[in-house]
Amino acid sequence: MRETVRETVIEWIEKYKIVAIIRGAAPEQCKAIADALYAGGIRLMEITYNQKAPESWQATVDTIGMLAKEYEGRMFVGAGTVTSPELVEMTAKAGGSFIVSPDTDVMVIKKTRELNLVSMPGAMTPSEIKVAHEAGADFVKLFPIGNLGAGYLKAVKAPLSHIKMTAVGGVNENNAAEFLKAGASGLGVGGNLAKKEWIENGEYGKLTEAAKAIVAAVESVK
Repeated sequence: MRETVRETVIEWIEKYKIVAIIRGAAPEQCKAIADALYAGGIRLMEITYNQKAPESWQATVDTIGMLAKEYEGRMFVGAGTVTSPELVEMTAKAGGSFIVSPDTDVMVIKKTRELNLVSMPGAMTPSEIKVAHEAGADFVKLFPIGNLGAGYLKAVKAPLSHIKMTAVGGVNENNAAEFLKAGASGLGVGGNLAKKEWIENGEYGKLTEAAKAIVAAVESVK
């Protein structure tokens, strides 16, 4: 069952392209955020762990579990900023479907694959990308790509064309198409999609409109 879900998540990332990154939102806000993003066409959502506050991790796990159950069959929910095998295990038990990390940690990648979740570790250099891929990563997250640009993605894809890469960090509706044209298999979009001030003000309709804009940018490339 879990293996089937893993295959479907990979298909959805390649089909829908966008993984919405939710960072720093209170658990009670995440349902409204998910509803707003789903209405805008988002089908994959990442809830990040706060590495500065380990005491918050259980609340993050509970939120992932709640959303995974609420959106079963309609949207996949995973975890971000995963820096240890323990966090992979916690996410898997909650019902999360994919694991995203800021770095290339072979132990995290191996635990993710062992538990049949989709692995999306972060990397920047060709060496890191290759290490992540050989450890079992399904997608390698080029991060922070916004500082390097689509040209960098295109350059590293040339010799490493067999490795699926996603672009994360500074991605928005204005450059999303450029990253996809450069060879990205998917995009991680955070602050440019789920702005903290909108969430704090309860302006969830703005999240829906932002989601529609970036979905339209992605559709323009297909």
